[in-house]
Amino acid sequence: MLNKMRDVKIYSGQAESTMNIGQKVLFELKKEISETEYERYIKKLVYDTKRSRSNIAYFNAPNMLIARWIKTKYADKLAHLFELQNEVKPKIVIDVGKAKSRQANPAPKNTPEKSHAKSTYLNPSLTFESFIVGESNQFAYTTAKAVAEKPGKLYNPLFIYGGVGLGKTHLLQAIGNYHVALGNTVIYTTLEQFMNSFTSHLRSQTMDRFRDKYRECDLLLIDDIQFLSRKEQTQDEFFHTFNELHNANKQIVMTADRPPNKIAGLVDRLRTRFEWGMMADIQPPGLETKIAIIQKKCELDGIKLSNEVINFIATNMGDNIREIESAIIRINAMAAMLNQEITLDFAQNAIKDQIKEKKESISIDDIVKIVSRELNVKPSDIKSKKRTKNVVNARRTAIYLARNLTPNSMPQIALYFGMKDHSAISHAMKKIDEIIESDENFKVLLEELSNKIHTDTQQSDE
Repeated sequence: MLNKMRDVKIYSGQAESTMNIGQKVLFELKKEISETEYERYIKKLVYDTKRSRSNIAYFNAPNMLIARWIKTKYADKLAHLFELQNEVKPKIVIDVGKAKSRQANPAPKNTPEKSHAKSTYLNPSLTFESFIVGESNQFAYTTAKAVAEKPGKLYNPLFIYGGVGLGKTHLLQAIGNYHVALGNTVIYTTLEQFMNSFTSHLRSQTMDRFRDKYRECDLLLIDDIQFLSRKEQTQDEFFHTFNELHNANKQIVMTADRPPNKIAGLVDRLRTRFEWGMMADIQPPGLETKIAIIQKKCELDGIKLSNEVINFIATNMGDNIREIESAIIRINAMAAMLNQEITLDFAQNAIKDQIKEKKESISIDDIVKIVSRELNVKPSDIKSKKRTKNVVNARRTAIYLARNLTPNSMPQIALYFGMKDHSAISHAMKKIDEIIESDENFKVLLEELSNKIHTDTQQSDE
């Protein structure tokens, strides 16, 4: 943990507080790409502080090959990261040659600032085309696309809710990118950024500028709206912003980790407005959807993984899409560094710590609780020696999930269920494997139970 914290604060031996904006952007990009690509290409970029301005960022690369490669693959991403730093999205220029200075130099005072009228924080790669649709997110996807095509007319506001890492932000930004391409004014912000901006303008007595920004856009996209909870002054300001936009038929889209009626500390007048339009939830993805997401990620990033490795990642990395993508990047980076083929054994070793961490957050008690609820069997019966058919099936299911979703050994699981020794667990595992091979419905049931266990455990941790 200490090393990780140090990595966040230090860049090439330099304290983060002394970095110029270009160095900060490269530091942020480092977190999102493989170590191999960073060392081979991005690390060799030098930000030109003397030539750069708010609306144009100059970098210097050591040769034309690197300059072209970075321009093709990362120009949009670099522009997006600059925008996150200062709310202005610059043009990225990559020249060949050595910059005269790496140190920050203040821009001339008369440098014109780009208007914030169309300022967004959108990631250009988050589009409807790159979103993988499955049963768990079909309704949310269809609704978001309909809103993008007819803003202010259908489902205003649109309220998308669901667990962490399931694709809410992707859909939100897909709507934004759709309209940026049409030349419309889009404001995308997290609720935290909205609150920080509100507080800053309130202190500096420049609320007119704040209101101009948020009330004169064509679309307002707010991420993580649940953080409005108990923020009375911010709720009041957002209430008036909402009314201004809604009365002008401007589209409002919000995301949250829960529906409006579950957000504690939200005033009634806002809650009812959030429910005016359409609410769409995103559920944890099924196995097929996760496999499709992994395949799409590999296709976009040029990563080659066998079906065996893809199935392993989809089965063991839970439902958080960000964590799944992180696992893919880690496997590919390690393979590149070690110059090794990505076999199943290699992939298992590469992400074993991530899988261990996920398993350690789930207990056998969690599993028994959910299995008993879903299969309508008492938890005490599952742990008893009853031999009725429904109890035996529930017990075997709980044992199978405990073996696959927790770090417990077979002797530990046997002790929990009051069985003689690990051989009884081994027998139960073999029986479940046989049923999986012959009964597709049972396989689907196991998958659904696994998703519910991951989701319930994640929500209780939060």
